[in-house]
Amino acid sequence: MSTDLRCAVLDDYQGVALGLADWSAVRATSFREHFTSTDELVAAIHDREIVVAMRERTPFPAEVFDRLPHLRLLVTTGMSNAAIDLEAARAHGVTVCGTGGGWTSTVELTWALILGVARHLVSEATALRSGGPWQHTLGTDLHGRTLGLLGLGRIGSKVAAVGRALGMDVSAWSQNLTRARAEEVGARPAGSLDDLLAGSDVVSVHLVLGDRTRGLVGARELALMKPTAYLVNTARAAIVDQSALASALREKRIAGAGLDVFDEEPLPAGHEFRTLPNVLATPHLGYVSELNYATFFRDAVDDIGTFLDGRPIRLLT
Repeated sequence: MSTDLRCAVLDDYQGVALGLADWSAVRATSFREHFTSTDELVAAIHDREIVVAMRERTPFPAEVFDRLPHLRLLVTTGMSNAAIDLEAARAHGVTVCGTGGGWTSTVELTWALILGVARHLVSEATALRSGGPWQHTLGTDLHGRTLGLLGLGRIGSKVAAVGRALGMDVSAWSQNLTRARAEEVGARPAGSLDDLLAGSDVVSVHLVLGDRTRGLVGARELALMKPTAYLVNTARAAIVDQSALASALREKRIAGAGLDVFDEEPLPAGHEFRTLPNVLATPHLGYVSELNYATFFRDAVDDIGTFLDGRPIRLLT
């Protein structure tokens, strides 16, 4: 049954949210543009009782809750969101719910980046389309090389499986990784972070961002990598010092990087990660897939319905 409650769906870049679920219970509006300031955000949604946020694209600190007096329900896609001040939400009487979602799409994108940067696919495809040289790069073979994984959870372990299928030697490291866990998924535990970085031909990041992992890979650590090695990050940008990484890429102290996550998103127009020739960068596409989005928005509608019935589900606390 429809109500007069107004719902804002934020950061719907592709304009698909309203077509992936039945929003008839509310008056829903989709915003495709990203609001770059709190003033812009508040001006657009100040009268909305319900907001659906796409992951961490738009932060909700205490200041935002202070300025949204009508807000009653905030739904975030996924079951965690570090950009939402949950304490402030509670203080303002705002219920915060999450949704389901998959993670295999991030595994797939990780390999798209690894293969793309190792075989120079963008450069070669661009040259072909623009009448440039027919073959002008020499690709890196992955078979027989070492894939080093920072993190061996559900994503890292699946990335490891693909690496093994391609004939790579898979090494892994994290603060709590045990030999038993590494061997369970067919990986070789590295003795230390330094050992993994120094011995890998491809380093792929699959750690959760926290106090122990923020800035984990800095200038010293990047200097340990082979000049022929690639770094791929589909986890969180802050795990790798972005300034140090840019410097290493600019000076070609590593061969290249495949990046899907950045300190500031959307990435500013003039940022060098957009133009460095040895960077393959994508706009945080890890979770952006048809099946994920269908789950996100159908669960969001489900969250709204149960909230209106007085029995909210998937509560974030």
